[in-house]
Amino acid sequence: MTRPLGRGGLIAGPHAYGVAALGNLYSALEEDAAIDAVHAAWERGVRYFDTAPHYGLGLSEQRLGAGLAGRARNEFVVSTKVGKILVDTDEFPGERDDQGFDVPKNRVRRWDFSRDGVLRSIEGSLERLGLDRLDVVLVHDPDDHYREALDGAFPALEELRSQGVITSYGAGMNQSAMLTDFVRNTDLDVVMVAGRYSLLEQPALHDLLPAAEAREVSIVAAGVFNSGLLATDRPGADAKYNYEAAPAELLARVNRIADVCEAHGVTLPAVAAQFPLAHPAVATVCLGARSRSQVERNAALFDVQIPAALWADLRTEGLLAESAPTA
Repeated sequence: MTRPLGRGGLIAGPHAYGVAALGNLYSALEEDAAIDAVHAAWERGVRYFDTAPHYGLGLSEQRLGAGLAGRARNEFVVSTKVGKILVDTDEFPGERDDQGFDVPKNRVRRWDFSRDGVLRSIEGSLERLGLDRLDVVLVHDPDDHYREALDGAFPALEELRSQGVITSYGAGMNQSAMLTDFVRNTDLDVVMVAGRYSLLEQPALHDLLPAAEAREVSIVAAGVFNSGLLATDRPGADAKYNYEAAPAELLARVNRIADVCEAHGVTLPAVAAQFPLAHPAVATVCLGARSRSQVERNAALFDVQIPAALWADLRTEGLLAESAPTA
């Protein structure tokens, strides 16, 4: 089953593939394994792929392009991001990237939300991806650059969309408040919200999602495992939340959710993956993976039948917002 993605005629299935890990996130990944992960996603029916220059200083884009090479261009959707342009440098010989990716520091990231920065970023992304056009372009993490994004990046993307250079544009962030502002004050048509609409917490239910529904803006739900807290049947004691050690009260809450899942014969990750899709504004759920096996495991989560009674039990236990739509 597919849903509209934006207002330009794009569509997305329930499962999108976020390929940050292909940029050697946390540890190095062999080239063949990275490309094979893209092939595995294709074989499981995934047709929407999300990347960014930030991921591995362009390596994620390069590997995604290699994995999609030879595919009919009208059969897949690619989103990438602007706001952090890559600048070649030889100032750090022998050093590795210091922002979580195991790659040589032969480029540096520069914040740039200007029109020229957007155009430069898109040109670099197209070259690395080996594509002649982009489907969706998202302004990447403008938390500390609200005015620059509003005055520079969004008008530039509006111009590109009106010219047919891109199909849709929007923003990708780890918060819902500023995304809601952008939905109300620009003409974007796709936003990616990471971690703020998940089985664990639903703050976006009160601001972003109703605004998006009213403006016919599509939501890409990312970070639905909340930094891995919901990614396994039971969270480990060392589980992360927002990329830091998970507080004890959150671990206890997740274990209570897992109790309900087990009582209904389904796993926590399957419920977490499918939960956001019940909201009419959510077009797809974007899951990351670094290998064929992880891609296939993620795809299988969407095949699980979730009993309707599970949602009712989560509400009864106070573990799910009463107003959150469920399947």
